[in-house]
Amino acid sequence: MDPKDLKTIHEIVKAARLNLDITHWDYLVGGAETETTLRRNRHAIDKLGLLPRVLNDVSNVDTSGTFLGQKLSLPLILAPIGSLEVFDPGGASSAAIAAAETTVMTMASSVSAPGIEEIAASSNAAKLYQLYVRGDEAWVDAIVERVIASGYAGFCLTVDTAVVSRRERDIAKRVVPTSQAAAAGDMGFQASLSWATVERIKKKFDIPLVLKGISRVDDAIKALDHGVDVIYVSNHGGRQLDQSIGSIAALPAIVNAVGKKAEVVVDGGFYRGSDIVKAFALGADAVGIGRLEGWALAAGGVPALVRCIKLLKREVSMTMALCGVNSLAMLDPSFVSEADVVSNSNVMSAFPLIDEGY
Repeated sequence: MDPKDLKTIHEIVKAARLNLDITHWDYLVGGAETETTLRRNRHAIDKLGLLPRVLNDVSNVDTSGTFLGQKLSLPLILAPIGSLEVFDPGGASSAAIAAAETTVMTMASSVSAPGIEEIAASSNAAKLYQLYVRGDEAWVDAIVERVIASGYAGFCLTVDTAVVSRRERDIAKRVVPTSQAAAAGDMGFQASLSWATVERIKKKFDIPLVLKGISRVDDAIKALDHGVDVIYVSNHGGRQLDQSIGSIAALPAIVNAVGKKAEVVVDGGFYRGSDIVKAFALGADAVGIGRLEGWALAAGGVPALVRCIKLLKREVSMTMALCGVNSLAMLDPSFVSEADVVSNSNVMSAFPLIDEGY
């Protein structure tokens, strides 16, 4: 199907399912061990209902915002995915091209091809670079220097991957996906990451520093004490620690603790425009999408990812209008409330029409 003919996000996900073999599909939809964290990400979003205001002029709705000084049509980050080239040959460069076409931000993974410089040169999109540490201080410093020289808007350490998790979908098939193999390497360096590492990088380099994988208030406060610029609330999409809480459930307390001292990102189960609006209402400065990015690239490469982002922006704009706001700045926690969950929350529950054959 021509990506231009994709009218809904569920059609993009359905196309990805048809294009992917079971190993690569399971890599996108699966999580660690019992996959409880994976399901809680959706459950935590699903149990938040929207409380709209009425009789406000919403004839002009603006979804744009600024993140790390970058003006974006929507404060959306294409999250880092290992071996993204499995889903589209261009890998992280394809994501960067789509980000440029839609004026959103992309975060390249250090275990996704091509290299730092090639990704940077692929488009003029605002870009962040995420690192899994696989070497000593000199190795890390060389990476950061290349990231700065290549013009990235920020540098990110992922801090929730001290060890590689057990993903039983893959174990049951007796396979090691390309993406997981690429992420392995020498895990000793990642396991030894500490606040001293953060302090050293922050003192030595003049680039905004992002810590991805924070879910506790005390860790967010420590990050502030170390001068971290962005607190990225994430549980790795449910793919690392099993039995964690949903990401959006951790967001409000962290936002309250951080205040205006740093910017806050959240990811984990965000697939629809209404999901994203809930995150902004709870104080997020940007929202990351990972699985949705992978599904879109698998569905049809850059054109399908561009289409997906445009559909997301349309859903965000519509949700904002129906909530009675015409800018993201007008959203606040009063727009969300605890509500009954009406579906069995899981990765695919955001796309109920797929089960009905549409």
